[in-house]
Amino acid sequence: MSFSWKRALGVTGVKQSFAKRTGIPTTRQGMQRKIGATLLNLLFGGGKKQ
Repeated sequence: MSFSWKRALGVTGVKQSFAKRTGIPTTRQGMQRKIGATLLNLLFGGGKKQ
């Protein structure tokens, strides 16, 4: 078992609720995925095909 001061102070929960409400990821990996997906949509068109 390990101790996390961020979890004890509630930082983790605040970050999670912020990400859920806004759709903006708060982790490095999440931001990279979101930026990558946005760039791919801009380059190749992310619209739905009809």
